[in-house]
Amino acid sequence: MTAVVVARAPAKVNVHLGVGPLREDGFHELHTVYLAVSLFDTVEVGPGDGLALSVAGEGSGVADGPGAVPGDRTNLVWRAAELLAQHAGVPADASLAVTKSIPVAAGLAGGSADAAATLVALDAFWGTRVAREDLLGLAARLGSDVPFSLVGGAALGTGRGEQVSPVLAEGTTHWVLGIAGEGLSTPAVYGELDRMRAAGQLPAVTGAATAEPVLAALRSGSAGELGPALANDLQSPALNLRPGLRRALRAAADAGALAALVSGSGPTVAALAADEEAAVRLAAELAGTGVFRTVRAVAGPVPGARLVA
Repeated sequence: MTAVVVARAPAKVNVHLGVGPLREDGFHELHTVYLAVSLFDTVEVGPGDGLALSVAGEGSGVADGPGAVPGDRTNLVWRAAELLAQHAGVPADASLAVTKSIPVAAGLAGGSADAAATLVALDAFWGTRVAREDLLGLAARLGSDVPFSLVGGAALGTGRGEQVSPVLAEGTTHWVLGIAGEGLSTPAVYGELDRMRAAGQLPAVTGAATAEPVLAALRSGSAGELGPALANDLQSPALNLRPGLRRALRAAADAGALAALVSGSGPTVAALAADEEAAVRLAAELAGTGVFRTVRAVAGPVPGARLVA
């Protein structure tokens, strides 16, 4: 058994998020295109008697609410450790230290990244050598975004998002992530989508069937083509629940972003830049607006959960 193992996993942006009808299992049918970007959480594992968990960084000092990160068995990291140990038939003995850079409850899949990094780190630490497909199956049991956090890159997600197929993405796209206000509850945003559709304020089913414009833009590697193709069915309900997000989207447009959208269920706004230099300028301008509590320049696609040398 190795003394200490460290893994990291990236944040994600949904460059296309089409939401279909509510399923019998309580989830919505999704047709989404994920992009992993260069903002990472890390998980360090070492020897332990039973499981112990510590959290540092984003969300670690918040006592409760949507921005809080639990340090107990309710954390997805703890659940990932127990699930892998049960699957592999090994004792769940390890100390786990999570260092968060991905903002919490921001629509960036930070919790999913932590779970994916935990699976990779503990598989190496315990020497369980779980087959990749089995590891993806465990990830899907933990959450809809966890399989993509393992895979990374760019991928099409179907089902509730857990069925992941890598897609071609040429070159690198550059983004500025602006977190506007405190976290939004993902179930609340989906609930607002259902309410708006039932009230006739949104089409009953939108363009969930067609992510092809985004896929074509990723294949071309053109940020200019990608901008007009960005789409998120959860943006309107997120704007309803957090009207201040409209100001955030306007700020991104006024600062010169090629395009901007709410990432996932929000409250992060993902602003697309023409290139790396433009992203640096855009981040500096958005940081000065006072609209965002956090601004980060990132790029993608990047690999999914990996061991850190």
